Amino acid sequence: MTTKLSAPFKRELDLNGDKFTLTVSQEGFKLVSKGKRKGVELTWASIVNGDAALASSLNASLNTGRPSLEMMSAPGGRNPTKH
Repeated sequence: MTTKLSAPFKRELDLNGDKFTLTVSQEGFKLVSKGKRKGVELTWASIVNGDAALASSLNASLNTGRPSLEMMSAPGGRNPTKH
């Protein structure tokens, strides 16, 4: 039996030594660097409709390398430390 998702919950992730916070809610999920506010956010509707996969494929075709979480959360998708 599954449990109904009635309130958001957070979990900490350690990926290659970097800490992230994953928040899962009824609307979707959000992944941010530990101590930051901006990050990657996806709604369940975009995942079910395939919009998330389409955006991911488009992003991969436009970028030669995998963008960092900070780069994806910066305004305009640019890395704030590089000009």
